[in-house]
Amino acid sequence: MRLTGSMLTRHILCAFLMAVAMALFVTWNAPLGAQQDNMQDMPGMEMQQSSAPETPAMQAKQARDKKESEFNHHLAGALVALAGVFLLMQDKLAKRWPAVRYVWPCCFLAAGVFLLVFSDTEIWPFGSQSFWYAITHNTEDLEHKTFAVILLALGTIELLRARERLHSLWSKWAFPVVGMIGAVMLLFHHHTAGMHGAHHMETMEHIQNQHRAFAATGGGIALTKGLSEVQTTWRQAFQKMWPTLLIVLGVLLMMYTE
Repeated sequence: MRLTGSMLTRHILCAFLMAVAMALFVTWNAPLGAQQDNMQDMPGMEMQQSSAPETPAMQAKQARDKKESEFNHHLAGALVALAGVFLLMQDKLAKRWPAVRYVWPCCFLAAGVFLLVFSDTEIWPFGSQSFWYAITHNTEDLEHKTFAVILLALGTIELLRARERLHSLWSKWAFPVVGMIGAVMLLFHHHTAGMHGAHHMETMEHIQNQHRAFAATGGGIALTKGLSEVQTTWRQAFQKMWPTLLIVLGVLLMMYTE
């Protein structure tokens, strides 16, 4: 179906507004327990927390949490970058190995499974908290699992499309809309790392700047992916642009530090 310029503009605008609205709802509609826990993030509480003496056990836990968080970002980034590489090479490789078109959705599925299971080790079976308790009392855990579900949903839809099992019009717009939701959520991502130590404010600013870069790149991926699905004279350019931005996002994630 060929869309006119005005129709394309309306589709993109509607998708963007829906994504923003849904992302704000998910991010701000936190459970009461999570809101109470987040009281510690208020400026006054933050200063009290950062000035409190840290025991060796606390320092060891913070080091473990930092290492775990960085590893999660790096692994997810490697899978996202790999997906972008296979997308750019797909046309050439598919002539010899047709199944190669399934690889990039599987990269999303692998990243989603990893984040769903391993992203928060305080949750059973690694920790003592139940899954339900964690996502209803900890905003950061809830957001991590939401990102995992987004990756799983996108990977599943795109895998079905690659296997020619899904032809609905909505499936073409699932990636742009859901991807934009994830990008907007990153702008409001609750992150407890860096809340301790003499330079906690600088650390938090550093983390927030990195998440802003993730969000901007993710938004670009969602937008160019949507445009690549529309029959326009720029379609081929967008078909190369969004995988390139996937690689950029993957590299940014692999460079993440706290």
